[in-house]
Amino acid sequence: MTASGGWLVSRQVTSKLGLAGLLAVASALTPVSLLAQTAPASSIEEDYGISVPDDDSGPMLLTANELIYNHDTQMVSAIGGVQIYYAGYRMVANKVEYDQKAGRMMAYDGIEVIDPDGNRLRAEKLDVTDDFANGFLDAISVRTPDNIAIAGERAERIDGTRMVLENGVYTACVPCAENPEKPPFWQIRAQRVIQDGETRTVRLESPRFQLLGHTIAVLPSITVPDPSVKRKRGFLFPSMSIGENLGVGFSLPYYIPISPSSDVTFTGTGYTEQGFLLEAEYRKRYRNGQHTLRFAGIDQMGSDQFTGGTTDAEVNGRAMIASTGEFQINPRWVFGWDAMVQSDNNFARTYSIDGHDDKIFNNQVYLEGLGKRSSVSVKGNYFDVQDADSEDAAESKQAIVVPVIDYDYIAPEPVFGGQLSVTNNLTNIVRRKNDVVPTAVNDRFLGLKGNSTRLTSEVEWERTFTTDGGLQLSPLLAARADGYLLNVDDPNQINGGAYSYAGNFVDQDAAARAMVTAGLEMKYPILMTNSFSSHIIEPIGQVFVRPDEQYAGGLPNEDAQSFVFDALTLFERDKFSGYDRVEGGTRANIGFRYRGVYDSGMLVNGLFGQSFQLAGKNSFASPDLVGVGIDSGLESKRSDYVGAASVSFPFGLSFTGGARFDEEDFTLQRTDFGVGYNSRWFDTALDYTNILAQPGYAYNERNSEIKSTSTFRLNDNWGVSGSLTYDLANNVLTNRWVGLTYEDICTIFSITYQEDWDNNNREAVDWTIGARLTFRTLGDIVVGSDSLN
Repeated sequence: MTASGGWLVSRQVTSKLGLAGLLAVASALTPVSLLAQTAPASSIEEDYGISVPDDDSGPMLLTANELIYNHDTQMVSAIGGVQIYYAGYRMVANKVEYDQKAGRMMAYDGIEVIDPDGNRLRAEKLDVTDDFANGFLDAISVRTPDNIAIAGERAERIDGTRMVLENGVYTACVPCAENPEKPPFWQIRAQRVIQDGETRTVRLESPRFQLLGHTIAVLPSITVPDPSVKRKRGFLFPSMSIGENLGVGFSLPYYIPISPSSDVTFTGTGYTEQGFLLEAEYRKRYRNGQHTLRFAGIDQMGSDQFTGGTTDAEVNGRAMIASTGEFQINPRWVFGWDAMVQSDNNFARTYSIDGHDDKIFNNQVYLEGLGKRSSVSVKGNYFDVQDADSEDAAESKQAIVVPVIDYDYIAPEPVFGGQLSVTNNLTNIVRRKNDVVPTAVNDRFLGLKGNSTRLTSEVEWERTFTTDGGLQLSPLLAARADGYLLNVDDPNQINGGAYSYAGNFVDQDAAARAMVTAGLEMKYPILMTNSFSSHIIEPIGQVFVRPDEQYAGGLPNEDAQSFVFDALTLFERDKFSGYDRVEGGTRANIGFRYRGVYDSGMLVNGLFGQSFQLAGKNSFASPDLVGVGIDSGLESKRSDYVGAASVSFPFGLSFTGGARFDEEDFTLQRTDFGVGYNSRWFDTALDYTNILAQPGYAYNERNSEIKSTSTFRLNDNWGVSGSLTYDLANNVLTNRWVGLTYEDICTIFSITYQEDWDNNNREAVDWTIGARLTFRTLGDIVVGSDSLN
């Protein structure tokens, strides 16, 4: 029987021909099973121009130039332009045969199979038994949807459980479009790749790592878990590091699954200068969350490599234990923690324990809830300062916050036509030592030894009216109350009166204060347009009437220590950064905003204004334990002028700037200016900052610096980046780095050189070099640190 043209074959005929099985075997014989891939399949209409059934469980679609069935030899043959679609698989070949007597299926010449996940297989010959237990593919190559390629001279399936690939090649690189025969940037070759379906492992015999076709490393034969098995015991990708005090380090992780919801990874790292570091990380998942437990320890053999007098040099047996966790109590509430305990104050930072090597590690436990119109946050914090100081002086001065509770609420319905909101904060702070910084002007008391508790509650109502003429009026009412429990040192009695405080400190067990504010904001936006642009000029005026701040500067200041008066804070009702200070007295803020939009794509924004103390005591002129308000620009009845502006162009150029001008002679007190440019091949940014001296609060001398960062992209893959930071006040180059990067679809490489200046010791610190090489799907090789300041 001979037929031409297209055939729609029923399931009964399909089972006789075994062609659907042929497709499945073709997939099973490929190393695609080594990979865990999920991607949309290619369209058969696009690949072969075939219309396919919507239901994968429907009949198989077969087209061929000839379909021959020989009754004598019991051979079924599809010849010439064979195209098959069934159950999500697509296949083309020049010839497909099924030998019913021998129980074998064969395909020849130009074989291509696309599975439902989009993996694409090519081969020249396929021969397999009809029980799919044994068979082979010649000249096999596979490419996945995310461009992972596997190839070999021959793939053989043995006894239904093993697959052997001869002279296999693996790479995640894309072939060169101009020269497909050119070797990829990197690849791994092995004499044989053996996948065992029973042990679910893959063995690579005599693997070689190659760059640009040249072997640079020959590895011993190794057995690794089949990556299609998501959780299997075995070694993970190793990493390297280098450091001045640690020497060269080589890390090798070993992964052990314990149960379907838990596992552990052991990592051994050998350092040429310090010996063997052991790390272990246990992970456990639950239905509503997860937690981890981590351990690291070492018995240092080269403590003399570290600077004498530091904990790095004085402690040989060093270790840490840390835990993180987060649990979803219900859809609105979450509970978690992140904590670390270590043998000394710098172990995790010295050995770069991932996730625990910050200069200041924040140990915290938290409970957070979110309602429709409210939120609650309960936190406890302990700040671990990692600085190798054997006296641990900096950490002992840190605040221990147990707890801090925030509750915010916004009324769901308008109240008298306006929005009503409630803010509450409870903070309890314990400090083991006083933190005092003497200056030429005053003594700054950053923290007082003892315990202080503050409860704050504030209610605010605000509404906006718009008149027919466009004037916007926003009245505001606010009421706030604070209660304190105090058991802290009097600043004038620390160390037998070694320090002095000019303010009226409240040396008592409890204190209370209140603040009531009535305010009004007026805006009058003016729109002007012409044929090529539109402009909005918006005059703004505010007035806040309130009594004087009670106990101004007389209570501990823990959370209102950071203060900058600029265009961003000009129109704030309370310009202090935290709860411990509250702005008092009657104050007016006036200024205007500008926004321009041009047809060319240029955007211009600007703001300029000034603040006035109209009546009452100026909170910014009152003494403060940390010097907040000194030379801030708000300490006089008429404040300094503040302004900010930005201009951006559609071709990538932008300018930003901010300034504070003296209210009497208009001299610059603070300047921030930046210019940036972004394009396909070149990015650059130049930032200039100049701050006059604020002795008693921030800088004893003028702080002026300029910083430039640029990136040149030489082509689609190569780039050069660099940065310079120059201290104009001291004529010192404080930081510089330069880096070279290469990136393509399969490889990322970077190398950086960095040098810093220590302002405290007035000397240059040692230069550092860091490098990272990332092979997609394999892992990273890191030498030194590639992080930049």
